[in-house]
Amino acid sequence: MTFLGARPPGAAAAARITLLGAPYDATASFRRGSRFAPGAIRRASESIETYSPVLDRDLADVPFTDGGDLRLEGLAPAEMVKAIRRQMPPGLPLFLGGEHTITLGAVQGLTPRVPDLVVVQWDAHTDLRDEYAGQRTSHATVMRRLVDGGLPLVQLGIRAGTREEFALARTRCVYSARGLQLPAALGDRLRDTPLYLSVDVDVLDPAIAPGTGNPEPDGAGYGELLQSLRSLAGCRIAGMDVVEVAPALDPSGRTAIIAASLVREMLLLFGP
Repeated sequence: MTFLGARPPGAAAAARITLLGAPYDATASFRRGSRFAPGAIRRASESIETYSPVLDRDLADVPFTDGGDLRLEGLAPAEMVKAIRRQMPPGLPLFLGGEHTITLGAVQGLTPRVPDLVVVQWDAHTDLRDEYAGQRTSHATVMRRLVDGGLPLVQLGIRAGTREEFALARTRCVYSARGLQLPAALGDRLRDTPLYLSVDVDVLDPAIAPGTGNPEPDGAGYGELLQSLRSLAGCRIAGMDVVEVAPALDPSGRTAIIAASLVREMLLLFGP
């Protein structure tokens, strides 16, 4: 199964955006299951329309292809990151996670060709620990590895983390806040900068999207998240991901449907 509206494999050369599944959750610390998200999001996409009335655009207008799932099963976290780096497609990748650790491989795979990349993270959690459960490469350390590697980081929706992580965010992130709206001055600065957009579904309130491994109360609404993404329309987007959907933790299936709708909006917002 491919994502709704994807071009056939033979059209990959002409597609600017390639959607790829990253089925991996080996470092999940509370509840696993995000490795099943790529398939669940693709299935859920069949329940939505290709047309977005808010954006007045249709997936028929966006040349994208679905490259299927990367082979990541059984790999140690550091090896998984390397595997994603090796399998980066040309053009703009959009990854379906999988745990948030996949972002490390995606960003590292992009930086050789986009050296001035800035990462924008929507997330309930800081993900800035130096290590977690003995691992330096994990869903709880992914943004720390990026910051340590010199990547500028903007964090939105943050409402959970250790005291040390929040202190680090204040000193080493470009911007880190509980709210989802960028300050106007920062938004202007990002207009001419290539961006990697990473959306952890737990930025949403668990009453809206319960199917995630580490739900955090008092989160954002879906409309608020879309408004935040729309504020970056016209920016230079180099890559994107939607991560941490755990389908089995939401028997209603609404988290996967929300993720599919979110992927559609991102394709329509940032596609050619």
